Amino acid sequence: MAYGIWSLVPPLLAIILALVTKNVFVSLFVGILTGNLVLSGFSPLAGINGGLYSIADAMTQGNTIIIGSVLITAAIIHLAEKSGGIQGFVNVVVKRGGLIKSKRGANLFTWLLGLVVFTSGTLSCMVTGSVSRPVNDALKVPHEKSAFIVHATSTPWCVLFPFSGWLAAMAGYLVSGGVPEEQSVGVLFQSIFFNFYSILAILLVLILALTQKDFGPMAKAEQRAAETGALDDPAHLTESKISDTSTIDSGVTPRASNLLVPIGVLIAVMFAALFITGGGNIMNGAGTQALIWAVFTALLVIMSMCVTQRIFTVTQVIDEMFSGMKSMLPIAFVLLFGFTMGNVVKALDTGAYLSSLFQQLLSPALLPALTFLIGVLISFATGTSMGTMAIMAVLALPMAYDMGCNIPLVAGAVFGGSIFGDHASPISDTTIMTCSTTGCDIIDHVKTQTPYVASIGAASFLLYIAAGFVL
Repeated sequence: MAYGIWSLVPPLLAIILALVTKNVFVSLFVGILTGNLVLSGFSPLAGINGGLYSIADAMTQGNTIIIGSVLITAAIIHLAEKSGGIQGFVNVVVKRGGLIKSKRGANLFTWLLGLVVFTSGTLSCMVTGSVSRPVNDALKVPHEKSAFIVHATSTPWCVLFPFSGWLAAMAGYLVSGGVPEEQSVGVLFQSIFFNFYSILAILLVLILALTQKDFGPMAKAEQRAAETGALDDPAHLTESKISDTSTIDSGVTPRASNLLVPIGVLIAVMFAALFITGGGNIMNGAGTQALIWAVFTALLVIMSMCVTQRIFTVTQVIDEMFSGMKSMLPIAFVLLFGFTMGNVVKALDTGAYLSSLFQQLLSPALLPALTFLIGVLISFATGTSMGTMAIMAVLALPMAYDMGCNIPLVAGAVFGGSIFGDHASPISDTTIMTCSTTGCDIIDHVKTQTPYVASIGAASFLLYIAAGFVL
Protein backbone atom coordinates (compact mmCIF):
# COMPACT_ATOMS: atom_id res chain seq x y z
CA MET A 1 0.00 0.00 0.00
CA ALA A 2 1.32 3.47 -0.92
CA TYR A 3 1.02 5.95 1.95
CA GLY A 4 2.23 8.96 -0.03
CA ILE A 5 2.87 12.13 1.90
CA TRP A 6 1.60 10.49 5.11
CA SER A 7 4.78 8.40 5.13
CA LEU A 8 6.73 11.59 5.87
CA VAL A 9 4.63 12.65 8.85
CA PRO A 10 5.86 10.22 11.57
CA PRO A 11 9.64 10.72 11.13
CA LEU A 12 9.31 14.48 10.63
CA LEU A 13 7.02 14.73 13.65
CA ALA A 14 9.55 12.82 15.77
CA ILE A 15 12.40 15.07 14.65
CA ILE A 16 10.44 18.31 15.16
CA LEU A 17 9.20 17.21 18.60
CA ALA A 18 12.73 16.23 19.62
CA LEU A 19 14.03 19.68 18.69
CA VAL A 20 11.10 21.52 20.31
CA THR A 21 10.51 19.47 23.47
CA LYS A 22 14.17 18.46 24.01
CA ASN A 23 12.88 14.98 24.87
CA VAL A 24 13.93 12.32 22.35
CA PHE A 25 12.24 9.50 24.28
CA VAL A 26 8.77 11.06 24.10
CA SER A 27 9.32 12.26 20.53
CA LEU A 28 10.22 8.80 19.27
CA PHE A 29 7.25 7.25 21.08
CA VAL A 30 4.86 9.75 19.49
CA GLY A 31 6.45 9.08 16.10
CA ILE A 32 6.01 5.32 16.57
CA LEU A 33 2.33 5.68 17.51
CA THR A 34 1.70 8.10 14.64
CA GLY A 35 3.37 5.78 12.16
CA ASN A 36 1.29 2.83 13.30
CA LEU A 37 -1.81 5.00 13.14
CA VAL A 38 -1.06 5.59 9.45
CA LEU A 39 -0.27 1.91 8.89
CA SER A 40 -3.57 0.88 10.50
CA GLY A 41 -5.64 3.12 8.26
CA PHE A 42 -6.11 5.72 11.04
CA SER A 43 -7.82 3.32 13.42
CA PRO A 44 -6.93 4.62 16.92
CA LEU A 45 -7.08 1.32 18.80
CA ALA A 46 -5.33 -0.62 16.04
CA GLY A 47 -2.69 2.11 15.84
CA ILE A 48 -1.95 1.99 19.57
CA ASN A 49 -1.92 -1.81 19.56
CA GLY A 50 0.37 -1.83 16.53
CA GLY A 51 2.64 0.72 18.18
CA LEU A 52 3.07 -1.36 21.33
CA TYR A 53 3.70 -4.56 19.39
CA SER A 54 6.15 -2.82 17.05
CA ILE A 55 8.32 -2.00 20.07
CA ALA A 56 8.39 -5.68 21.02
CA ASP A 57 9.06 -6.67 17.40
CA ALA A 58 12.10 -4.38 17.31
CA MET A 59 13.86 -6.68 19.78
CA THR A 60 15.50 -8.67 17.01
CA GLN A 61 18.70 -10.58 17.69
CA GLY A 62 20.92 -7.87 16.21
CA ASN A 63 19.18 -5.01 18.03
CA THR A 64 19.19 -6.94 21.31
CA ILE A 65 22.94 -7.52 20.97
CA ILE A 66 23.54 -3.80 20.38
CA ILE A 67 21.43 -2.76 23.39
CA GLY A 68 23.03 -5.46 25.52
CA SER A 69 26.48 -4.33 24.40
CA VAL A 70 25.68 -0.76 25.43
CA LEU A 71 24.67 -1.95 28.92
CA ILE A 72 27.75 -4.18 29.26
CA THR A 73 30.04 -1.39 28.08
CA ALA A 74 28.52 0.88 30.73
CA ALA A 75 29.30 -1.80 33.33
CA ILE A 76 32.91 -2.08 32.09
CA ILE A 77 33.48 1.68 32.31
CA HIS A 78 31.81 1.86 35.72
CA LEU A 79 34.03 -0.92 37.10
CA ALA A 80 37.10 0.66 35.50
CA GLU A 81 36.22 3.93 37.23
CA LYS A 82 35.46 2.42 40.64
CA SER A 83 38.69 0.38 40.53
CA GLY A 84 40.86 3.39 39.77
CA GLY A 85 41.35 2.67 36.08
CA ILE A 86 40.04 5.98 34.77
CA GLN A 87 41.86 8.03 37.41
CA GLY A 88 45.06 6.15 36.66
CA PHE A 89 44.59 6.73 32.94
CA VAL A 90 44.03 10.45 33.48
CA ASN A 91 47.14 10.58 35.67
CA VAL A 92 49.23 9.02 32.90
CA VAL A 93 48.01 11.06 29.93
CA VAL A 94 47.02 14.37 31.58
CA LYS A 95 48.36 14.86 35.09
CA ARG A 96 51.85 14.54 36.57
CA GLY A 97 53.62 15.52 33.37
CA GLY A 98 51.29 13.42 31.26
CA LEU A 99 51.23 13.08 27.49
CA ILE A 100 48.23 15.34 26.87
CA LYS A 101 48.43 18.84 28.28
CA SER A 102 45.85 20.90 26.35
CA LYS A 103 42.42 20.90 24.75
CA ARG A 104 44.16 20.60 21.38
CA GLY A 105 45.87 17.44 22.55
CA ALA A 106 42.62 16.01 23.93
CA ASN A 107 40.81 16.76 20.66
CA LEU A 108 43.56 15.12 18.61
CA PHE A 109 43.61 12.11 20.94
CA THR A 110 39.86 11.65 20.49
CA TRP A 111 40.17 12.06 16.70
CA LEU A 112 42.97 9.50 16.45
CA LEU A 113 41.17 7.02 18.70
CA GLY A 114 38.09 7.32 16.49
CA LEU A 115 40.20 6.42 13.45
CA VAL A 116 41.74 3.43 15.23
CA VAL A 117 38.36 1.87 16.07
CA PHE A 118 37.12 1.48 12.49
CA THR A 119 35.33 -1.86 12.53
CA SER A 120 31.90 -0.53 13.48
CA GLY A 121 30.23 2.84 13.97
CA THR A 122 28.52 1.46 17.06
CA LEU A 123 31.76 0.17 18.58
CA SER A 124 33.58 3.37 17.67
CA CYS A 125 31.01 5.53 19.48
CA MET A 126 31.14 3.30 22.56
CA VAL A 127 34.92 2.88 22.84
CA THR A 128 36.04 6.32 21.64
CA GLY A 129 33.45 8.14 23.72
CA SER A 130 34.11 6.14 26.88
CA VAL A 131 37.91 6.16 26.73
CA SER A 132 38.30 9.79 25.69
CA ARG A 133 35.72 11.21 28.11
CA PRO A 134 37.95 11.33 31.24
CA VAL A 135 40.70 13.02 29.24
CA ASN A 136 38.32 15.56 27.72
CA ASP A 137 36.65 16.20 31.07
CA ALA A 138 39.98 16.72 32.81
CA LEU A 139 41.01 19.32 30.23
CA LYS A 140 37.58 21.04 30.25
CA VAL A 141 36.55 20.10 26.72
CA PRO A 142 32.78 20.73 26.57
CA HIS A 143 30.71 17.62 26.06
CA GLU A 144 29.25 19.10 22.86
CA LYS A 145 32.73 19.27 21.31
CA SER A 146 33.79 15.78 22.36
CA ALA A 147 30.46 14.39 21.08
CA PHE A 148 31.02 16.02 17.68
CA ILE A 149 34.52 14.57 17.37
CA VAL A 150 33.44 11.08 18.47
CA HIS A 151 30.45 11.08 16.13
CA ALA A 152 32.31 12.46 13.11
CA THR A 153 35.01 9.82 13.37
CA SER A 154 32.62 6.88 13.75
CA THR A 155 30.44 5.92 10.78
CA PRO A 156 32.00 8.43 8.34
CA TRP A 157 35.38 6.78 8.90
CA CYS A 158 33.93 3.26 8.72
CA VAL A 159 32.73 4.10 5.19
CA LEU A 160 36.04 5.63 4.13
CA PHE A 161 38.06 2.76 5.63
CA PRO A 162 35.67 -0.17 5.17
CA PHE A 163 37.97 -3.00 6.25
CA SER A 164 35.26 -4.72 8.24
CA GLY A 165 31.72 -5.95 7.67
CA TRP A 166 31.02 -2.59 6.02
CA LEU A 167 32.91 -3.66 2.90
CA ALA A 168 30.70 -6.68 2.26
CA ALA A 169 27.52 -4.71 2.94
CA MET A 170 28.46 -1.75 0.75
CA ALA A 171 29.65 -4.00 -2.08
CA GLY A 172 26.34 -5.84 -1.81
CA TYR A 173 24.40 -2.61 -2.20
CA LEU A 174 26.38 -1.83 -5.35
CA VAL A 175 25.54 -5.26 -6.78
CA SER A 176 21.85 -4.69 -5.99
CA GLY A 177 22.10 -1.47 -8.02
CA GLY A 178 23.41 -3.26 -11.08
CA VAL A 179 27.20 -3.19 -10.61
CA PRO A 180 28.65 -6.55 -11.78
CA GLU A 181 29.67 -8.62 -8.77
CA GLU A 182 33.26 -9.01 -9.94
CA GLN A 183 33.55 -5.21 -10.21
CA SER A 184 31.75 -4.27 -7.01
CA VAL A 185 34.78 -4.10 -4.67
CA GLY A 186 36.78 -2.13 -7.24
CA VAL A 187 33.95 0.36 -7.73
CA LEU A 188 33.58 0.62 -3.95
CA PHE A 189 37.21 1.60 -3.45
CA GLN A 190 37.03 4.09 -6.32
CA SER A 191 33.90 5.62 -4.77
CA ILE A 192 35.78 6.38 -1.54
CA PHE A 193 37.51 9.31 -3.26
CA PHE A 194 34.07 10.70 -4.20
CA ASN A 195 32.52 10.35 -0.74
CA PHE A 196 32.92 14.08 -0.21
CA TYR A 197 30.77 14.31 2.91
CA SER A 198 32.72 11.73 4.93
CA ILE A 199 36.10 13.07 3.76
CA LEU A 200 35.19 16.65 4.68
CA ALA A 201 33.78 15.57 8.05
CA ILE A 202 37.03 13.83 9.04
CA LEU A 203 39.15 16.75 7.78
CA LEU A 204 37.00 19.40 9.49
CA VAL A 205 37.42 17.70 12.86
CA LEU A 206 41.19 17.64 12.36
CA ILE A 207 41.27 21.31 11.35
CA LEU A 208 39.14 22.37 14.33
CA ALA A 209 41.29 20.31 16.68
CA LEU A 210 44.51 21.87 15.37
CA THR A 211 43.30 25.47 15.14
CA GLN A 212 40.94 25.47 18.15
CA LYS A 213 38.74 27.84 16.15
CA ASP A 214 35.03 27.02 16.44
CA PHE A 215 31.97 28.89 15.24
CA GLY A 216 28.28 29.08 16.00
CA PRO A 217 26.82 27.34 19.09
CA MET A 218 29.97 25.23 19.44
CA ALA A 219 32.07 28.37 20.00
CA LYS A 220 29.66 29.40 22.77
CA ALA A 221 29.97 25.96 24.36
CA GLU A 222 33.77 26.26 24.28
CA GLN A 223 33.56 29.74 25.83
CA ARG A 224 31.23 28.47 28.57
CA ALA A 225 33.59 25.62 29.44
CA ALA A 226 36.63 27.92 29.46
CA GLU A 227 35.02 30.63 31.60
CA THR A 228 32.87 28.61 34.01
CA GLY A 229 34.23 25.07 33.77
CA ALA A 230 30.70 23.83 32.93
CA LEU A 231 30.99 20.97 30.43
CA ASP A 232 27.22 20.98 29.73
CA ASP A 233 24.61 23.64 29.14
CA PRO A 234 23.27 24.26 32.68
CA ALA A 235 19.72 24.30 31.27
CA HIS A 236 20.05 20.62 30.33
CA LEU A 237 22.05 19.41 33.32
CA THR A 238 19.45 17.07 34.79
CA GLU A 239 19.54 15.46 38.20
CA SER A 240 20.27 12.07 36.61
CA LYS A 241 23.30 13.49 34.83
CA ILE A 242 24.52 15.22 37.99
CA SER A 243 24.28 12.02 40.00
CA ASP A 244 25.95 9.90 37.31
CA THR A 245 29.46 10.68 38.49
CA SER A 246 30.72 7.53 40.17
CA THR A 247 34.18 8.00 41.67
CA ILE A 248 37.09 5.83 42.69
CA ASP A 249 36.53 3.96 45.95
CA SER A 250 38.57 5.17 48.92
CA GLY A 251 41.76 3.20 49.49
CA VAL A 252 41.98 2.07 45.86
CA THR A 253 45.26 2.72 44.09
CA PRO A 254 44.73 4.35 40.66
CA ARG A 255 45.90 1.99 37.92
CA ALA A 256 45.68 2.89 34.25
CA SER A 257 45.77 -0.84 33.47
CA ASN A 258 42.30 -1.22 34.98
CA LEU A 259 40.98 0.76 32.02
CA LEU A 260 43.49 -0.05 29.29
CA VAL A 261 43.46 -3.84 29.75
CA PRO A 262 39.68 -4.39 29.41
CA ILE A 263 39.45 -1.90 26.53
CA GLY A 264 42.43 -3.56 24.85
CA VAL A 265 40.82 -6.96 25.32
CA LEU A 266 37.57 -5.63 23.87
CA ILE A 267 39.27 -4.41 20.69
CA ALA A 268 41.46 -7.51 20.36
CA VAL A 269 38.56 -9.93 20.78
CA MET A 270 36.51 -7.88 18.31
CA PHE A 271 39.17 -8.32 15.63
CA ALA A 272 39.74 -11.98 16.52
CA ALA A 273 36.01 -12.76 16.33
CA LEU A 274 35.72 -10.96 12.98
CA PHE A 275 38.71 -12.97 11.72
CA ILE A 276 37.27 -16.30 12.91
CA THR A 277 33.70 -15.73 11.77
CA GLY A 278 34.98 -14.36 8.46
CA GLY A 279 36.98 -17.49 7.72
CA GLY A 280 40.29 -15.65 7.97
CA ASN A 281 39.00 -12.38 6.52
CA ILE A 282 37.79 -9.74 8.98
CA MET A 283 35.90 -8.01 6.15
CA ASN A 284 33.53 -11.00 5.97
CA GLY A 285 33.16 -11.37 9.73
CA ALA A 286 29.91 -11.32 11.70
CA GLY A 287 29.85 -7.86 13.26
CA THR A 288 27.16 -8.34 15.90
CA GLN A 289 28.55 -11.71 16.96
CA ALA A 290 32.01 -10.19 17.29
CA LEU A 291 30.59 -7.27 19.28
CA ILE A 292 28.87 -9.40 21.92
CA TRP A 293 31.94 -11.63 22.35
CA ALA A 294 34.16 -8.55 22.70
CA VAL A 295 32.16 -6.72 25.36
CA PHE A 296 31.36 -9.89 27.31
CA THR A 297 35.02 -10.94 27.43
CA ALA A 298 36.11 -7.44 28.45
CA LEU A 299 33.51 -7.46 31.24
CA LEU A 300 34.82 -10.77 32.58
CA VAL A 301 38.37 -9.40 32.49
CA ILE A 302 37.64 -6.23 34.47
CA MET A 303 35.50 -8.16 36.98
CA SER A 304 38.32 -10.65 37.49
CA MET A 305 40.83 -7.81 37.93
CA CYS A 306 38.63 -6.15 40.56
CA VAL A 307 38.34 -9.41 42.51
CA THR A 308 42.01 -10.47 42.24
CA GLN A 309 43.13 -6.97 43.30
CA ARG A 310 40.78 -7.35 46.29
CA ILE A 311 38.90 -4.18 45.41
CA PHE A 312 35.57 -6.01 45.49
CA THR A 313 34.33 -9.43 46.49
CA VAL A 314 32.51 -11.53 43.90
CA THR A 315 29.15 -10.40 45.26
CA GLN A 316 30.21 -6.76 45.33
CA VAL A 317 31.59 -6.77 41.80
CA ILE A 318 28.32 -8.21 40.49
CA ASP A 319 26.39 -5.49 42.35
CA GLU A 320 28.69 -2.84 40.85
CA MET A 321 28.20 -4.35 37.41
CA PHE A 322 24.44 -3.90 37.63
CA SER A 323 24.92 -0.44 39.11
CA GLY A 324 26.88 0.54 36.00
CA MET A 325 24.23 -0.90 33.70
CA LYS A 326 21.48 0.93 35.58
CA SER A 327 22.89 4.30 34.59
CA MET A 328 22.47 3.39 30.92
CA LEU A 329 18.91 2.05 31.04
CA PRO A 330 17.32 5.30 29.76
CA ILE A 331 19.66 5.23 26.75
CA ALA A 332 18.83 1.56 26.15
CA PHE A 333 15.14 2.41 25.90
CA VAL A 334 15.82 5.36 23.61
CA LEU A 335 17.83 3.01 21.38
CA LEU A 336 14.96 0.51 21.39
CA PHE A 337 12.55 3.25 20.36
CA GLY A 338 15.01 4.38 17.69
CA PHE A 339 15.15 0.87 16.22
CA THR A 340 11.34 0.68 16.34
CA MET A 341 11.04 4.02 14.56
CA GLY A 342 13.33 2.70 11.84
CA ASN A 343 11.06 -0.31 11.31
CA VAL A 344 7.97 1.90 11.17
CA VAL A 345 9.56 4.20 8.59
CA LYS A 346 10.56 1.16 6.54
CA ALA A 347 7.00 -0.18 6.65
CA LEU A 348 5.70 3.21 5.49
CA ASP A 349 8.22 3.13 2.59
CA THR A 350 9.21 6.72 3.36
CA GLY A 351 12.49 6.43 1.48
CA ALA A 352 10.88 5.27 -1.74
CA TYR A 353 8.33 8.09 -1.58
CA LEU A 354 11.03 10.72 -1.14
CA SER A 355 12.96 9.20 -4.01
CA SER A 356 9.95 9.30 -6.29
CA LEU A 357 9.53 13.04 -5.65
CA PHE A 358 12.97 13.75 -7.07
CA GLN A 359 13.16 11.32 -9.98
CA GLN A 360 11.74 13.83 -12.43
CA LEU A 361 14.55 16.28 -11.60
CA LEU A 362 17.36 13.89 -12.45
CA SER A 363 19.60 14.63 -15.42
CA PRO A 364 23.02 13.16 -16.29
CA ALA A 365 25.16 16.07 -15.03
CA LEU A 366 23.03 16.65 -11.93
CA LEU A 367 22.50 12.99 -11.07
CA PRO A 368 25.37 12.78 -8.52
CA ALA A 369 24.31 15.98 -6.72
CA LEU A 370 20.62 15.05 -6.62
CA THR A 371 21.50 11.51 -5.54
CA PHE A 372 23.42 13.01 -2.63
CA LEU A 373 20.54 15.38 -1.79
CA ILE A 374 17.92 12.62 -1.82
CA GLY A 375 20.18 10.47 0.34
CA VAL A 376 20.56 13.36 2.79
CA LEU A 377 16.80 13.80 3.12
CA ILE A 378 16.07 10.09 3.45
CA SER A 379 18.84 9.42 5.95
CA PHE A 380 17.94 12.45 8.07
CA ALA A 381 14.25 11.51 8.12
CA THR A 382 14.93 7.85 8.90
CA GLY A 383 18.12 8.13 10.97
CA THR A 384 19.67 5.14 9.20
CA SER A 385 22.62 4.98 6.83
CA MET A 386 22.36 1.32 5.83
CA GLY A 387 18.66 1.58 4.99
CA THR A 388 19.28 4.68 2.89
CA MET A 389 22.14 2.98 1.03
CA ALA A 390 19.84 0.07 0.18
CA ILE A 391 17.20 2.43 -1.21
CA MET A 392 19.50 4.79 -3.07
CA ALA A 393 21.67 2.10 -4.66
CA VAL A 394 18.76 0.50 -6.50
CA LEU A 395 17.41 3.91 -7.50
CA ALA A 396 20.49 5.86 -8.58
CA LEU A 397 22.92 3.29 -9.97
CA PRO A 398 20.65 1.87 -12.73
CA MET A 399 19.93 5.45 -13.81
CA ALA A 400 23.67 6.19 -13.79
CA TYR A 401 24.28 3.28 -16.15
CA ASP A 402 21.42 4.35 -18.45
CA MET A 403 22.61 7.98 -18.52
CA GLY A 404 26.29 7.13 -18.97
CA CYS A 405 27.33 8.76 -15.68
CA ASN A 406 30.51 8.07 -13.75
CA ILE A 407 29.53 5.05 -11.60
CA PRO A 408 32.08 5.51 -8.75
CA LEU A 409 31.02 9.17 -8.51
CA VAL A 410 27.34 8.28 -8.15
CA ALA A 411 28.22 5.48 -5.72
CA GLY A 412 30.17 7.99 -3.61
CA ALA A 413 27.11 10.25 -3.60
CA VAL A 414 24.95 7.32 -2.46
CA PHE A 415 27.25 6.52 0.45
CA GLY A 416 27.93 10.14 1.41
CA GLY A 417 24.28 11.16 1.42
CA SER A 418 23.40 8.07 3.44
CA ILE A 419 26.00 8.88 6.10
CA PHE A 420 24.65 12.42 6.58
CA GLY A 421 21.53 11.31 8.45
CA ASP A 422 23.43 8.80 10.57
CA HIS A 423 25.64 11.71 11.59
CA ALA A 424 23.09 14.54 11.82
CA SER A 425 19.70 13.13 12.76
CA PRO A 426 18.56 13.24 16.41
CA ILE A 427 16.86 9.86 15.95
CA SER A 428 19.98 8.08 14.68
CA ASP A 429 21.25 5.25 16.88
CA THR A 430 24.84 6.52 16.66
CA THR A 431 23.66 9.97 17.78
CA ILE A 432 22.07 8.41 20.83
CA MET A 433 25.10 6.22 21.54
CA THR A 434 27.58 9.07 21.08
CA CYS A 435 25.73 11.20 23.61
CA SER A 436 25.47 8.34 26.09
CA THR A 437 29.25 7.79 26.18
CA THR A 438 30.36 11.42 26.04
CA GLY A 439 27.76 12.69 28.52
CA CYS A 440 26.32 15.19 26.06
CA ASP A 441 22.63 16.06 25.90
CA ILE A 442 21.24 14.82 22.57
CA ILE A 443 19.62 18.12 21.62
CA ASP A 444 22.75 20.06 22.61
CA HIS A 445 24.77 17.73 20.38
CA VAL A 446 22.45 18.22 17.42
CA LYS A 447 22.26 22.00 17.94
CA THR A 448 26.01 22.58 18.22
CA GLN A 449 27.05 20.33 15.35
CA THR A 450 24.31 21.42 12.91
CA PRO A 451 26.29 24.41 11.51
CA TYR A 452 29.19 22.05 10.90
CA VAL A 453 27.28 19.20 9.25
CA ALA A 454 25.18 21.68 7.24
CA SER A 455 28.33 23.38 5.96
CA ILE A 456 29.88 20.03 5.05
CA GLY A 457 26.66 18.94 3.35
CA ALA A 458 26.43 22.16 1.32
CA ALA A 459 30.07 21.93 0.26
CA SER A 460 29.58 18.29 -0.74
CA PHE A 461 26.51 19.17 -2.81
CA LEU A 462 28.46 21.83 -4.71
CA LEU A 463 31.34 19.40 -5.29
CA TYR A 464 28.93 16.84 -6.75
CA ILE A 465 27.51 19.48 -9.10
CA ALA A 466 31.00 20.36 -10.29
CA ALA A 467 32.08 16.73 -10.57
CA GLY A 468 28.90 15.85 -12.46
CA PHE A 469 29.77 18.30 -15.23
CA VAL A 470 33.50 17.53 -15.29
CA LEU A 471 33.59 13.72 -15.08
